[in-house]
Amino acid sequence: METRVNILEAQPQATKAMYGLESYLATTQVSKSHKELIKIRVSQINGCAYCIDMHTKDALKNGETPQRIFLLNAWRETKLFTAEEKALLAVAEEVTLIHQHGLTDATYANAKQYFNEDYIAQVIMAAVTINAWNRIAISSQFPVAQ
Repeated sequence: METRVNILEAQPQATKAMYGLESYLATTQVSKSHKELIKIRVSQINGCAYCIDMHTKDALKNGETPQRIFLLNAWRETKLFTAEEKALLAVAEEVTLIHQHGLTDATYANAKQYFNEDYIAQVIMAAVTINAWNRIAISSQFPVAQ
């Protein structure tokens, strides 16, 4: 694999802005469990090995079960995830795949059954942030720790 520019080092102002988003997310109501589910699922969709590796490890440290992580890419087909978590994951997926049909009214309405508008906005920002990190890591070919 060819060595590429390390955007985090080459663009310190952009890096500072990205860490600013992370600082904001740390102050939100979104639970650690929900944040990690979002980060892992979005990273799976985007194919970001670096972020999948990092966030599965973080999720395990926070008490997530290996089985739920293993089945996260098939969350619709299992009862291991609550209806609330499924609503959260649907929002994260549609934000990630925004080019397909946007965040649909049906998905948004379903999320409103479980979350208030502030929480939904924070979930959207969590998905936007990990999508940005995925693009940085993939474009720069961040290596997965061995």
